[in-house]
Amino acid sequence: MDAPAIPFSSAPIQAHHRDRARRIHAVLKPAAQHGASTSDSPGTVAAAYCLAHHVLEGAETAARARDTATFDWYGAHPDANAPALSTPTVIGPRVILAPDLDRLPRSAISETPYYVLGPETSAAPPELRELAAAAYATGAQNGFADLLAGHAVIVCLLRHKQLGDTLDSWTITRLPGTVYCDHVNEPVVLARDLIHEAGHNWLNDALSATACEISDEVTFYSPWKKTNRPAFGFLHACLAFPLTMIYTARVLPQASGELHRFLAAYLDQQRGLLAATATDHARALALITAPDLRERLRSIHREALSL
Repeated sequence: MDAPAIPFSSAPIQAHHRDRARRIHAVLKPAAQHGASTSDSPGTVAAAYCLAHHVLEGAETAARARDTATFDWYGAHPDANAPALSTPTVIGPRVILAPDLDRLPRSAISETPYYVLGPETSAAPPELRELAAAAYATGAQNGFADLLAGHAVIVCLLRHKQLGDTLDSWTITRLPGTVYCDHVNEPVVLARDLIHEAGHNWLNDALSATACEISDEVTFYSPWKKTNRPAFGFLHACLAFPLTMIYTARVLPQASGELHRFLAAYLDQQRGLLAATATDHARALALITAPDLRERLRSIHREALSL
């Protein structure tokens, strides 16, 4: 039986997705008619939003390099050729890639490497697409379908590692809906990391959709970074890690052997770290001016503390 769903779709976020995608398409091809997808599902609108940012980033880079052929390719492919790259999953088509980490660009737009869909993009090998599809299924079965559908549209699988190794994952604000992460041969673990990074993407979109600006003048101690962080980063951590805790607690009874030990140790570690944020989290939430968003963040944090 599937776990209770945690609702993450919202009208303000869907409106933000639709409006932003429309604006990007209008800039790149102002004469074209890009119909509003008012009847589309949140997941479909989210995919268009995610892909539009890849097209914008790729087209801007091509324009700066005076690469006319590539710039024209983006104009002819406002969906970044996603249909040809997509893998079917329980939450809809997803773009699963396996770019070479050593060849990923770095620039002023991001402190971490990133990848942009383009004319040379190819889908990940079948075994990695199967791994990702299984991870989406596991995440959806444990209550995170809305979150993954709306905020993990493109996944770039990077280094293959062993269970117990340090797994790096990240997102960048310029490419919302895209997740970069290492992986092991366990869909359960990949689902955990997709949920973590999708949580970051969701909070960025929620803040934009509600026009909520968080003051950076106040800092809070982050037990994950072992340093004081501005409220923005602190609140991001106090959402993303609790989401993985809730997911891990739900999936733990289904695991056995080494995987069970790995997940149990992770949950124990996170319990201790999250407990250190209990007082400061309440103070940081006071900086969130959108009541619904503030309550959602409080509810998730409280649920994770109770585990």
